[in-house]
Amino acid sequence: MQDVVADPAAHNRAAWDKYVEEGSEWTRPVSAEVIERARAGDWSIVLIGHEPVDRSWLPADLTGKEALCLASGGGQQAPILAAAGARVTVFDNSPRQLDQDRLVAARDGLELRTVLGDMRDLGAFDDATFDLVFHPVSNLFVPDLAPVWSECFRVLRPGGTLLAGFLNPDAYLFDQDALDERDELIVVHKLPYSDVTHYSAEQRAAKFGADAALEYGHTLTDQIGGQLAAGFVLTGFAEAPHHSDASAPYMSSYFATLAVKPG
Repeated sequence: MQDVVADPAAHNRAAWDKYVEEGSEWTRPVSAEVIERARAGDWSIVLIGHEPVDRSWLPADLTGKEALCLASGGGQQAPILAAAGARVTVFDNSPRQLDQDRLVAARDGLELRTVLGDMRDLGAFDDATFDLVFHPVSNLFVPDLAPVWSECFRVLRPGGTLLAGFLNPDAYLFDQDALDERDELIVVHKLPYSDVTHYSAEQRAAKFGADAALEYGHTLTDQIGGQLAAGFVLTGFAEAPHHSDASAPYMSSYFATLAVKPG
């Protein structure tokens, strides 16, 4: 089965704008109290699941560091990094997600820049612009990863770091209805998976809703091998169970990598 979607980025932009309207978990801005604590040095941000990222993966002092929060809108990670001293740019495909970051910035007197675009094209930025790229679980929303990794490599300065979170492709083996409704792990899909290869438009509309974001289950070769092929050196790896479904006792649904652009 192969269903052609003319513009996955446009489809997913509309989907995430709607998720903001619906108050999805990943669209809710952090509180003013969280920002106040971050200014005082007490902060954490999430890269995979609900677990705070290992602080040793981030610069000990963020003051003046140029940070790109890639596909990371929603008023969550970027404002915290800005409150901790970084010079932050948020890049996201959803205008409404970027609105959430601007909301926090205005409310709490933060300086951060927002840029709308597809994570596969960072042409808005010059080479060697950033010291840090923070890329939480979001590349499941694009069909191809090689441009994401090559663009991250290009915009990082030598010695800069990429923190990337992504979904374990094995998470797509299971029937989502059985997971959500009965907490059952029933294998139904052959990997690699994508919504557009495994379901027709009519089937997707019936199963997920016509306006749901399209998801793509990328292989570890594309995730980890793709970073290596782009020129990165991997220096850290972490995993975590899914934060909200029945697979959590049995497997890690999230992976995270720390990668460095050689200096």
